[in-house]
Amino acid sequence: MQEFEKSISFDGRDIRLKVGLLAPQAGGSVLIESGDTAVLVAATRAKGREGIDFLPLLVDYEERLYAAGRIPGGFLKREGRPPEKATLTSRLIDRPLRPLFPSWLRDDIQVVATTMSMDEKVPPDVLAVTGASIAVLLAKIPFNGPMAAVRVGLVGDDFVINPTYKEIESGDLDLVVAGSPDGVIMVEAGANQLPEADMIEAIDFGYEAVRDLIQAQRDLLQELGIEIVKEEAPVMDQTLENFIRERATAPVKEILARLEKDRTIRDAALDEVKAAIVSAIAELPEEDPVKVAAASDAKALNNTFKDVTKKLMRRQIVEDNVRIDGRQLDEIRPISCRVGVLPQRVHGSGVFNRGLTQVLSIATLGSPGDEQDLDDLHPDTEKRYLHHYNFPPYSVGETRPMRSPGRREVGHGALAERALVPVLPPKEQFPYVIRVVSEVLSSNGSTSMGSVSGSTLALMHAGVPIIKPVSGAAMGLIKEGEEIRILTDIQGIEDFLGDMDFKVAGTDTGITALQLDMKISGLPMDVIANAIHKAKPARLHILGKMLETIDKPSSELSPFAPRLLTIKIDSDQIGLIIGPGGKTIKGITEETGAKIDIAEDGTVTISAIEGEKAKRAKAIIQGMTRKLNAGDIYAGKVTRIIPIGAFVEFLPGKEGMVHISQLADHRVGKVEDEVAVGDEVVVKIREIDNRGRVNLTRLGIHPDEATAAREAAATK
Repeated sequence: MQEFEKSISFDGRDIRLKVGLLAPQAGGSVLIESGDTAVLVAATRAKGREGIDFLPLLVDYEERLYAAGRIPGGFLKREGRPPEKATLTSRLIDRPLRPLFPSWLRDDIQVVATTMSMDEKVPPDVLAVTGASIAVLLAKIPFNGPMAAVRVGLVGDDFVINPTYKEIESGDLDLVVAGSPDGVIMVEAGANQLPEADMIEAIDFGYEAVRDLIQAQRDLLQELGIEIVKEEAPVMDQTLENFIRERATAPVKEILARLEKDRTIRDAALDEVKAAIVSAIAELPEEDPVKVAAASDAKALNNTFKDVTKKLMRRQIVEDNVRIDGRQLDEIRPISCRVGVLPQRVHGSGVFNRGLTQVLSIATLGSPGDEQDLDDLHPDTEKRYLHHYNFPPYSVGETRPMRSPGRREVGHGALAERALVPVLPPKEQFPYVIRVVSEVLSSNGSTSMGSVSGSTLALMHAGVPIIKPVSGAAMGLIKEGEEIRILTDIQGIEDFLGDMDFKVAGTDTGITALQLDMKISGLPMDVIANAIHKAKPARLHILGKMLETIDKPSSELSPFAPRLLTIKIDSDQIGLIIGPGGKTIKGITEETGAKIDIAEDGTVTISAIEGEKAKRAKAIIQGMTRKLNAGDIYAGKVTRIIPIGAFVEFLPGKEGMVHISQLADHRVGKVEDEVAVGDEVVVKIREIDNRGRVNLTRLGIHPDEATAAREAAATK
């Protein structure tokens, strides 16, 4: 392909598209740039494999630390397992891309986005999303695009397209909008309690920019003489499918009409219908076309049965405005909450139940040294709040091997984390590192929003002074022709058979996180706005139930949570505390049992389960770093004796020597004649020599000064 370049500008911020330059053997590739950030995106199509009944789309986002002029850490000094941010970016590309492929497509498709260069102003993720669309179109893969994505920030009172990292951090909104010619197809947002009206305006603002990028792609293809591929679906033999539909439609319709609230009873009834169809096929002659087709396609029964169930359920919702479990469209399932379900060894715990969905969230408090170090391209190097999400197989009554967290688990944890970060207390007020783990114990829809609510309960139970409690609700949608129905609090089957999964989390003031995924090619803004407005009463209803259980953070921390004490020292004294090879700080830790973390600005955080240990370590550090002046008087203890004098610890961790000539106002023959190890003595600083050594004396101290020194020592 010939080299070609095109650019588009948003308020002076250019996006440059370069094709035909790199990756010539990929099906299609583009280098998409903005500022000094450059992302190479390549798409390739391979022939489909036998027996595949889904679209095997594989999306990978790769970070290379050379993009920021850095060498990876660790022993191997090369990139290994993708960091969490890379996994989330892979999902960000996949989510708006996948719904735009034809439903019949079964070929292997792989999209790989690699950040080749990155500056500190332009995040590469939204560039990768738009680049994926261009690469797929250039590869001539059937695709209902173009598709594009932009980020929207809020700087002051103004929305900004593709803000810098600094603008994102200082603003109240971080929103990604992806869309197709048919409308918005994906939204991902974190916000600082942004009102619903402002969020709707931001999404609309972003989609206008998305339209410009879609047109730029069309212009690019036209200039290259490339047409968007619109392959027809292959013609399939319908004999087996028709047989299944004829026997499944009536009994499935009757089961759905029962409006059974118990999922297990409904699933058992549907399984009986499937079993009857299997028996009917088995009774057919061997040469019957239906039986021959069933033998060659083992998955046909399940796929057709799901399709029958999907269409009947959707029709029931659209025509009767009644859902599969009998709820009204805006009705929420029964909710119950509990806190403190685990022993106090766990710093905080909360259980959130909504229908059959149950999430147990556990909060753990740690010291600043527990912050997560980030070794990726994102400017942030540390993470103070961690939210992890686990989805064991028993939560849906299944068995499968337990592996490390997959993309879904990482994504759900990140969404719940994003929802809660805006309400966490500032580090200066609450210096703890916080980790919340959400264990999904039972799943029947919207476990991510259950994690948000459960984690709020756990944080308040742990005594974290959050600004406001957060709850979340999941909205769904059924679109049949021009008829649209929005569903509140979708359950599992509605998520699977519906057209939209829209998760909204926030406080009673506004939205803190939002995530929209479509299974159709896009939605107009008025439908999205309607869904956002309908989510608010659902969130507030759920929040009310949570506050009935716990209405404010606990006044005391768990007795097993570490106690933190913070002091500030001069940065030039950090080396004094650490000591050569870390000897001094290790000695303090061994002596007191406390953990000590020192920041570059001289902030020292001391943590220990037992508060007295933390106080002892604090006293030692204060003593070591205290400014000493000649003439200061202290009460101390003799720690050791040498022939020429006695050493006295006059401050925690701080010693000085009293020369034998300074022990008494008369001649002393032996040091042991005046003091012994362990004696309490009052001393005065005589001088501090040029090597920092403190020389003490017992002479020239007035009785009143001695009394004051003893009283001061007793209060420490």
